[in-house]
Amino acid sequence: MNKWREQFSVALRTGPPAAHSTCSGQALWRPARNRGRWSKVSVKAQTSMSDPTSPLTSTTEYYRPVQVWVVHPPKQRYWLHALLLVLTVFTTLVVGARMQSNFLHNQPVFSLNDDALPFFPVRWALSQPSRLLLGIPFAGTLMLILLAHEMGHYLYCKRYRVYATLPFFIPAPTLIGTLGAFIRIRSPIRSRTALFDIGIAGPIAGFVVAVIVLIVSLGLSKPLPPGLAPSDIELGYPLIFHLMHRLLAASAPAHTAAALPLARVYLHPTAVAAWVGMFATALNLLPGGQLDGGHIVFSIAPRAHRVVSRLTILILIPMAVYFWAGWLIWAILLEISSLRHPQVADWPRVSGFRAWLAVFGLIMLILTLTPAPFAHSSLREVVREFRAGR
Repeated sequence: MNKWREQFSVALRTGPPAAHSTCSGQALWRPARNRGRWSKVSVKAQTSMSDPTSPLTSTTEYYRPVQVWVVHPPKQRYWLHALLLVLTVFTTLVVGARMQSNFLHNQPVFSLNDDALPFFPVRWALSQPSRLLLGIPFAGTLMLILLAHEMGHYLYCKRYRVYATLPFFIPAPTLIGTLGAFIRIRSPIRSRTALFDIGIAGPIAGFVVAVIVLIVSLGLSKPLPPGLAPSDIELGYPLIFHLMHRLLAASAPAHTAAALPLARVYLHPTAVAAWVGMFATALNLLPGGQLDGGHIVFSIAPRAHRVVSRLTILILIPMAVYFWAGWLIWAILLEISSLRHPQVADWPRVSGFRAWLAVFGLIMLILTLTPAPFAHSSLREVVREFRAGR
C-alpha cells in the first residue's frame, strides 16, 4: 500500500493551471525582478489516489484558484522627492515673501499692476536673499497643510501594507507657488475598508491642520486700510471661514478685525495658506472619479460610484457657467478618471464607525467648498470679457 504523500511544486506560469490537471492550487501574482511587472505563481498540491487514507474521494474536486498579491516594491527615489521638496519650498517662499511685503506695506495681496511687484518676483527676492525670510509664515503653513494631507494617505497605506511612494511636491510659479502634492499607490488595495481609510485619512489630516492655522491666522489679520485699491484677484470664502470669523468675534470682541465683515478684513498670508488648504480639501472630496471623495463613494457603494460621478459632473457644469470657469476643467477630469475604478474585494464592507466618518467627510465638503473661489471668474464673465477685448 502506497504511503500518503504530498508534493508541492512552485512554477512560474502566465495562465491558469491546465484543465486536465488533477490538483487544486492557489494562484499567486508576483512582480518580475526590478520592473514592477506582475507574473503568476501557481502553487499546487498533488495527492496519491491509491492511498486509502486519502481524504479525497474517487470524484476529483476542483476549486477556483485564489489570487494572492505579493508586492516586491521598487527602490524609492529619495533624491527626486528631496529635490522637488526643496524646489517647492523655494517657490512658495518667493510667493510668500511677496504676500508678506504687501501685507506690511498695505498693498493688495494679489496685484497685477505694473507698479506692484511681479507676479512671481524671483529676481526681487534673490537680489536681497534676506527677503525670502518674509515668506516663511506662508510657505511653512502651506507646506505643513499639504504634507499633513499626503502623509495621512501614506501612513494608512503603510498600515494596510499597500505600497505607496513618499509625497511628490510640485513646484510652479503660480499664485501660491505650487500645484500641490501627491503620492503614487503601486500595489492593489485589498479591501473596501482599506480603500475607505486610505481615501479619507488625507482630507481629515489636512482639514484639521488647516482649521488650526485658520484660527491662529485670523487673529493675525487686520482691517483693510482706508483707500486701499481692491485686489486684482478677490477670493471667495467657504463656510468654515465665516464660522471661524464669528468664533473670533465671540471670543475676542476687542480684536480690530472681529467686528468687521469678512470681506473688509485684510487676511494675513498664513490665512491665505489656510484658504488654499480648505480649497484643496474641497477639490479632493468631490464625490467622483478617482479623487479621495470618489474612493470614499466606491468603498461604500461600488455600484453607485459611476452614477454619483456623473451627477457630480452634471452639477459642476452649471457651477462653471455661473460661479467659476475652473469647475469645467474639474468636470472633464472627473469624466476621464471615472471611466474605470480599480476593483477591490467586497468584504469586509464599510460600516459602524466608518459610516460616521463618511458623514464627517460630507460635512468637511460642505464647510470647505466655495462655489465661486475667485470673484468675477464665471464662464459667462470670461466669455463676455473675451468678446469685449476683441
